[in-house]
Amino acid sequence: MSIKQFSMEVAGKELKVEVGKFAKQAHGACTVTYGDTVVLATAVTSGQPREGVDYFPLMVDYEERLYAAGKIKGSRFIKREGRATDEAILTARLIDRSIRPLFKESARDDIQVVITVLSYDGINDPDFPAVIGASVALGISPIVWAGPLAGVQVGRIGGEWVLNSTVEAKQKSDLDLFVAGSADEAIMIEAGAKQISEQDMYEAIEFAGKHIRKIVAFVDDIIKKVGSPKREPVTDGEKEATRAQVKEKVHQFLAKKDLANVFDPDKSKMKAAIESMKAELDLMLKEDNEVSKDMRAIGVSMIEEALEKAFKSLVLEQGKRPDNRKFDEIRELSAEVALLPRTHGSGLFSRGETQVLSIVTLGAPGDEQTLDTMEESGTKKYMHHYNFPGYCVGEVKPLRGPGRREIGHGALAEKALVPVLPDSTQFPYTIRVVSEVMGSNGSSSQASICGSTLSLMDAGVPIVAPVAGIAMGLVLDDDNKDNYRILTDIQGIEDHSGHMDFKVAGTRDGITAIQLDIKLGGISYKIVKETLVLAKEARIKVLDVMKQAIAEPRADLSPYAPRITSLQIDPDKIRDVIGTGGKIINEIIDKCGVSIDIEQTGLVMITSTDEEGAKKAKAWIENIVKEIEIGEIYEGKVIQIVKGKDNGSELGAIVELLPGKDGMVHISQVSHERIAKITDVINIGDTVKVKVMEVDKERNRISLSIKELLPRPAFAEKSDRPYSRDRNDRNDKKSNFFRKNN
Repeated sequence: MSIKQFSMEVAGKELKVEVGKFAKQAHGACTVTYGDTVVLATAVTSGQPREGVDYFPLMVDYEERLYAAGKIKGSRFIKREGRATDEAILTARLIDRSIRPLFKESARDDIQVVITVLSYDGINDPDFPAVIGASVALGISPIVWAGPLAGVQVGRIGGEWVLNSTVEAKQKSDLDLFVAGSADEAIMIEAGAKQISEQDMYEAIEFAGKHIRKIVAFVDDIIKKVGSPKREPVTDGEKEATRAQVKEKVHQFLAKKDLANVFDPDKSKMKAAIESMKAELDLMLKEDNEVSKDMRAIGVSMIEEALEKAFKSLVLEQGKRPDNRKFDEIRELSAEVALLPRTHGSGLFSRGETQVLSIVTLGAPGDEQTLDTMEESGTKKYMHHYNFPGYCVGEVKPLRGPGRREIGHGALAEKALVPVLPDSTQFPYTIRVVSEVMGSNGSSSQASICGSTLSLMDAGVPIVAPVAGIAMGLVLDDDNKDNYRILTDIQGIEDHSGHMDFKVAGTRDGITAIQLDIKLGGISYKIVKETLVLAKEARIKVLDVMKQAIAEPRADLSPYAPRITSLQIDPDKIRDVIGTGGKIINEIIDKCGVSIDIEQTGLVMITSTDEEGAKKAKAWIENIVKEIEIGEIYEGKVIQIVKGKDNGSELGAIVELLPGKDGMVHISQVSHERIAKITDVINIGDTVKVKVMEVDKERNRISLSIKELLPRPAFAEKSDRPYSRDRNDRNDKKSNFFRKNN
């Protein structure tokens, strides 16, 4: 194929698509350039259905390359990219959730879409060209797919909608919204917001839809000009005949069953009834020797299809839900706090059979997470982690690292809470929340948002307002899209068999996070608007229940949480506190049992669970940075006797006034009486009281006196003269009696 280039303007910048230059053996490939951000998108199919699977085997990978941003990995030992970062996984999920609904649910061909970032300019987010690239690669390939689609990002700055905000502009925006859709429908929505109203959110989504329509037309034109014919599924006549026979047997089997009786408010009972039905069907098919194992699996999967139809019929025709709730009714709610004795904060939130325990840990500022990815460099003070073990759904599941789903749900809850967290100057702690899913029957991610809010308030984190989340569902008549029902607070069967999982989180005042997933096709913007309104009504009810458990953040932290003591020092004094090679600060940390973080502004934060240790460390640092003033009186330890180089006579004593700050008492300033040797009066290790007589900042010298604090004998009343450094130091011109302070 010869190289073809296409371009259009989006938000004042050129969007350029190039086909035919790279990845020529892929079944569909293109590069998409926006600004100086360039992504390569490829799509490949096995071309043959995978036998024995009852799901669509689609893989979507998003590959960050550090070279794209001109970076080399920070690890000393490993320099190549390793496991995908959380940011890359979230982008892969965003693309997957956008393109998956446009495949046939019955498809069984292995399909892989890979997006590789080749260049990143630090200005234009790769998410936008990545979604466009996936749409083009699939569209021009022979893979059967009901695209095209497009996606755009929307922000709001100064009350104005901004399309595809730059990375810098996003910091000024109160909204970060990404919408993917076809020409007329929304397919995927992902949003983080600072308590934006439902009406404003809908307007932003509608604004995105207008621009998506233009880009879809652009992509459609590319597909028409360079696209390959779609590959018709290859059918095996013998297998199809067997499949038809199996299908008929399944229909006969199901004709004797009342599927409506399967739907039970108790998830475990409903699950047991479905498994029993599948086992009975499988046993029946085994009796037919002509039905292979793969065909039996297909037959059993037909039960799922039948249950979906029964579910839709129940909702649309009978106006009922599986657990007999009203369409806008929420399951039974409960909320508790302070469940665990030694954690810094805990909250338990339950909605029906879904139960999530969230636990807060408060750490020092230095416990923050360091970010070093293709797109991000810096630190992160708030983290939310989500765990979904097998026991929460009554299954055996090996415990490995977090999967994509766990990372995605954790990030969603994190996004929902970030807008209400206190500023780090007000609350400098690093915060980690872990949500343990104890039971799940739908919407555990939204329960983790509620649990996180409870635990944060229990921990005494001064959040701006409580946040709750709710998952909304949809049952749509495939033949008449005007016939639909929106379901509030969907449970497992409604999520599995319905058309939509629309998660909305926020406070009483507005939305903080959205995540919309569609099962097949898309939904109208009218449905989006109605769902937002219903979700707010439900959210307020959830917040009312949470308020009964804890109305506001606790005034005091847990006694087991560390305390942070702050003080401000002159930034020029930071090096004095740290010391050469960190010697001084490490000594303070070791001897006081604290952790210390110092910002470039001179803000020092001392973190410790021991109040006395924190006070000791603070006093130590204050002494280091303190300026010694004339006339001040100190008690210090004698650390050195100064002797002359020529005759070894004792000329004075060095006294440590403060850590790292010494001064000299000349022999003439030890006593009102003349003494021959200073060691006749004081020795190394003695503690003496001294008065500061002179501070020479240019020469870094401090002159001290002991006799100025002693009673004056009668003979000294007339003979004493005012203190003169020139007079007292005339014998030490060739010697350096003063040690420099750090």
